[in-house]
Amino acid sequence: MPENGNARRRDTGNSGRIDVAGRQKIIVRTSIIGIAANLILAGFKATVGLLANSIAVILDSVNNLTDALSSVITIVGTVLAGRKPDKKHPLGHGRSEYLSAMLIAVIILYAGFTSLYESIKKLTDPEPVDYSYVTLIVVAAAVVVKLVLGRYVKSKGEETGSDSLKESGSDALFDAILSAAVLASAVVYMVFNVSLEAFVSIIISVFIIKSGVEMLKDTLDDILGKRMDPELVSSIKETIRENENVKGVYDLILHSYGPNLLIGSVHVEVDSSMTCRQIDLMERRLADAVFARHGILLTGIGIYSVNAQDTGDMELKKSISGIVLSHDGAIQVHGYYLDKENMSVYMDIIIDYDVEDRQELFDHIRSELNDTYPEYTFYLVQDIDV
Repeated sequence: MPENGNARRRDTGNSGRIDVAGRQKIIVRTSIIGIAANLILAGFKATVGLLANSIAVILDSVNNLTDALSSVITIVGTVLAGRKPDKKHPLGHGRSEYLSAMLIAVIILYAGFTSLYESIKKLTDPEPVDYSYVTLIVVAAAVVVKLVLGRYVKSKGEETGSDSLKESGSDALFDAILSAAVLASAVVYMVFNVSLEAFVSIIISVFIIKSGVEMLKDTLDDILGKRMDPELVSSIKETIRENENVKGVYDLILHSYGPNLLIGSVHVEVDSSMTCRQIDLMERRLADAVFARHGILLTGIGIYSVNAQDTGDMELKKSISGIVLSHDGAIQVHGYYLDKENMSVYMDIIIDYDVEDRQELFDHIRSELNDTYPEYTFYLVQDIDV
């Protein structure tokens, strides 16, 4: 395994892997730009907000401060994640980024609930505001800056595969919408003398909370382990199928140790006539191909043998598979193996997660196979749909 862990690709083309050190530099540089921009915006907005006695503008400045703090935490998390593997952490420190993203989400939630509390107070006990053209200019400029910043940060997040940057970019784009709402409420007040201040502030607070909840949920999904991108999984399987000896690809499982490192295992079907030496060479070539194209380390390749020359074996496999797949919710059969000497059949069955009682369906299939082929002993595994 490479000492620093190699950055996995986000695409399925042939542009090569993103260098880990280069990725870290991009994230840090982008975050510093975000910090500077948000601090400048926060300063201007806080000033005009206090002068105008506008809770909406002040909350908008607080939102910029939380964005700046988020960027600081992103830098810290990226630096920690980039540390080299050590004896205690042989797979590196990449998951530190998940912890930093979680901390950002908590800060956003705190800012959101605090803002909501202050906004409700303003709704029940309103105070006069004093908007000026300077206020309008500052808020309008903030909308433009946030739009540009959001597109830039999000693009860098996509380039590096940084969830923190992608979240920050999306948040900045949404902040532009919120700032536009503040601008609109100021214009309405100046033209019609109708104050929408408190209502706009509540809307801003609610969306800040929503952003924090979504970010926290996404981070927890990363920590708990979530289903990988179907396009990535499909692309890896296609790479493996390109090997002439591979008859089928199953059970691809990817373990994330941070955005820089994915480690995987897979089962492949091969002809039962292959020798150990041929299988050994095939496994090495498969691992090299997957790493070269996707930057993913295949640390385990299991083998399912297919006895294609035995027509009786193949007919039995077809019949058994037909029985299993005739049931709604049974979505795949693989790993079939017939041990003629002991009259045993080994097989994995995948049952859809949408089935209310997966175990009941699995037991029913087992019972039906036993009744249909009482001369065989069935060793079935209820596999997972990854």
